[in-house]
Amino acid sequence: MHALSKFFQPSSVAIIGATPKEGKVGRAILENFIKRFNGRIYPVNPGYDEVLGLKCYRSIKEIPETPDLGVIAIPALQVPQTLRELGEKGTKAVIIISGGFRETGTKEGEALEEELIKISREYGIRVIGPNCIGVYDNWSGVDTFFTQKMKKPPRGYVAFISQSGAFATALMDWMAYHGIGVSRAISYGNKIDVDDVDLLEYLGEDDKTRVVLMYIEGIKESRGRLFIETARRVSLKKPVVVYKAGKTSRGGRAAASHTAAMAGDYSVYRAAFKQAGLIEVDSFDEMMDFVRIFLDQPLMRGNRVYIVTDAGGVGVMLTDALTSVGFEVPVTPPELREKLRSILPPHCIVDNPIDLTGDTDDERYIRVLEVLSQREDVDAIVVVALPQVPGIKGIFVDYIAKTKEETGKPVVALTIGSEASMETAKKLQEKGVTVFESPERLAKSLKALRTYSLYISKNKPGVYSN
Repeated sequence: MHALSKFFQPSSVAIIGATPKEGKVGRAILENFIKRFNGRIYPVNPGYDEVLGLKCYRSIKEIPETPDLGVIAIPALQVPQTLRELGEKGTKAVIIISGGFRETGTKEGEALEEELIKISREYGIRVIGPNCIGVYDNWSGVDTFFTQKMKKPPRGYVAFISQSGAFATALMDWMAYHGIGVSRAISYGNKIDVDDVDLLEYLGEDDKTRVVLMYIEGIKESRGRLFIETARRVSLKKPVVVYKAGKTSRGGRAAASHTAAMAGDYSVYRAAFKQAGLIEVDSFDEMMDFVRIFLDQPLMRGNRVYIVTDAGGVGVMLTDALTSVGFEVPVTPPELREKLRSILPPHCIVDNPIDLTGDTDDERYIRVLEVLSQREDVDAIVVVALPQVPGIKGIFVDYIAKTKEETGKPVVALTIGSEASMETAKKLQEKGVTVFESPERLAKSLKALRTYSLYISKNKPGVYSN
C-alpha cells in the first residue's frame, strides 16, 4: 500500500518519452505535469537537451535522484529495458502508458508482457498498465491522461477505476461538463500488477474519496475471493458503484481483444457484487445518477416516500415509478391531512402526492416542507420543482436544501424543461439536492440509496434501523 501512494502523491516523476513534438503522447503528459504538479519533473529522451523549458536527461541513469514515479510512453519493444533501468535506479512505482502487449493477441506481445512481469518482480516495482492512460489525481496534480481535448473535472470526492482508458476519458469529460468533482481516476489497462483489488483497497482508505466508481471488464480468477473480501470491507466505509462490461459472450470476446481481459461468467460476477455490498449499474445513466445521489444524500432510514408537486400528472408518474421499485408512497394519515388543509388553499390535494397545483407559489412549498420535515413517518421527500408556473420566484430552492440539511433525510428533486428548469436544477445541485429529469431515473437512484442503506444497517448494527 505504501508503494501505491507513490502513484498518487510522488515528490518527483520521470517521464520517459517526453518530447516537444506536437500531438505526441509524451508531450501531452509532460504538459499536464508542468501545469498541475508541484514536485520535481525529469523528462527523459536521448534526443533532446531541453523539453518545454525543462532540462531533458538522455538516460534514466543521469537523473540526479531516484524518482518516486516513472511514466513510460515509448514503443513497446523499448519498454522492458526502460523498466529495468528504473528498477536499477530504485523507482518503485511505474505507469506504463505504452500499448503493444498481450492485448494485441500476438505471441510477440504476450512475450513482451511476460518480460515486464518478470522485471517488475525482480526489482519489486509496482506497475500500472501497460496499455493504459494511467492516473489522474486532482489533489496532487499527477496527470498522465494524455487526451488533451478532455475537460478536467473539478476537485471532488468521486474516485474512478477503469480498465478502459477511452471510457475513463469520456466519463471524466462528462463529469467535468456536469460539474461533478473527482478525487482520483485510474485506468489500469492490462493490469500486469496493480489491479482492481489493489486500487479498491487504496481508495477505501483515501480520505479524499467518498464514492468509488468501477468499470470492470474482468477479474483474474486467482484474485476473485480477495476482490470480494476487499470490496466488502470498502463498501462498509463508502458506496462502491460498479459497471461490469462484457456481460454477454460476444461482449466478453470484445473485452478480451481490448485489454486482454477474461470476462468470465456474468452470473458469478453479479452474485459476487451483491455479496460484497457493491451497487451494480446497468447503464451509463444509472452510473452517474447513482454516484450523484450517494454524494449528495444521507442514508435512508425507511421505505416511506412523500411527494410534493406542482404538477399532478408528474406526481402520478412518480407514484408509479417509486412503487414499481418497492417504495411505499403512503396515503396521507388523517392528522397530517388536517394539518395540510389548514395551511393550503381548498383546491390543493393533500393526499400523497401532495399537489400544490399550477397556481402555487414558493410559500406553499415552504409551508408543506416545514410540516413534512417534522414527521418521523417520512423517510424521504421528492419535490417536483417545475419552475414554469407563474407564482414560482425561486425562493423555494433554498428551503428545499434547508429541509435536507435539517432533517438528515434524503430530499431529491425532479424538474423537467428547458432553460428555467435547468437553472433551477443547477441551483439545487449546488446546494446538495440531487436533481433528476425523469421519474424513472429518480426512483431507481433512490432505490440504490435504500439498498445500500439496508446493507449498512444489516452489517453495521446500530447505524440505521430497517
